[in-house]
Amino acid sequence: MREIIATGNSLIAKAAIDCGCKFFGGYPITPSSEIAHELSYLLPKNNGTFIQMEDEISGISVAIGASMSGVKSMTASSGPGISLKSEQIGYAFIAEIPLVIVNVMRGGPSTGLPTRVAQGDLFQAKSPTHGDYASIAIAPASLEESYTETIRAFNLAEKFMTPVFLLMDETIGHMNGKAMLPELKDLEIINRAKFEGDKKDYKPYAVGENESAVLNPFFSGYRYHITGLHHGDIGFPTEDGEIVKKNIQRLIGKIKNRTNEICSYEEYYLEDAEFLIIAYGSVSRSAKEAILRLRKEGVKAGLFRPITLYPVAENEIERIVKKFEKIMVCELNMGQYLEEVQRVSKRSDLISLHKANGRPITPDEIIVKVKENL
Repeated sequence: MREIIATGNSLIAKAAIDCGCKFFGGYPITPSSEIAHELSYLLPKNNGTFIQMEDEISGISVAIGASMSGVKSMTASSGPGISLKSEQIGYAFIAEIPLVIVNVMRGGPSTGLPTRVAQGDLFQAKSPTHGDYASIAIAPASLEESYTETIRAFNLAEKFMTPVFLLMDETIGHMNGKAMLPELKDLEIINRAKFEGDKKDYKPYAVGENESAVLNPFFSGYRYHITGLHHGDIGFPTEDGEIVKKNIQRLIGKIKNRTNEICSYEEYYLEDAEFLIIAYGSVSRSAKEAILRLRKEGVKAGLFRPITLYPVAENEIERIVKKFEKIMVCELNMGQYLEEVQRVSKRSDLISLHKANGRPITPDEIIVKVKENL
């Protein structure tokens, strides 16, 4: 293991370099700016390119262009910036262009609370643009996960040929401390597939159900078309209803029908638990502390922590919630993941502890809420 003192944001930048990211395009915005700052230094030292553009829209546009040239690419922002990137995010979904998009969440809507913590961008990560598709969003909860989940975000983007969201809480992004990171030789690194057959046979979108497009790098001699319109096997626009139907089913199916390859979660003290807490990101840290204190008082609480927020780990949530009479969902918004748990469990009796004023949920608040509902 490697021991390092760093912040969550700087560990994201380090992870990007370690897994082979060669391009960052973006624009500074609180509380994500440190990611760009670190990469402005690290990328040129590692045969990569950093570009600060004039705004968020151009930032994601150049990142998409770099990815189309075959390199691993990323951008980073916060809620207002992600909103501006929406149209180009849709372009990346339909054209199947891999990209890591970091959102260090702050209070919203609009400009909101630039320097405060929040988890209010879940629905935005689930549906960041118009139309039908399926999104992937990951929520780290520690310094170590700021690093390892960034690696996983790149792996998922390259494997599924899609934008992947890394949803950071502001407090995780700005947390500073010791992190134990895996050795470089122990990292699993996934690179996008390439077609190596006869160039006349190359059809990047002629893939099977639930499979991802195979986009060879631009300028490598393989001819195809990239468009935001629905398209056929070699990318040229089409309005053929059957082809469009196949495209949409595959865009959704390659994510929703392969959740076992995407979804990650943690179970904490659930073996003998009688009270279930569901939390993610920074709130799960408070929940763990609350659980340890509650158990000292004889209250058997446990935690289910989704790490992959989207697609929702429906089978795991359904399996776990049916074991508990008392279930509490804690999050720094007005109930966005609560709605997902209610949908999956088909239960309306879930307890909620929510806060959206830019302040964290403390272990004491969780303990009080649990005791109120014993």
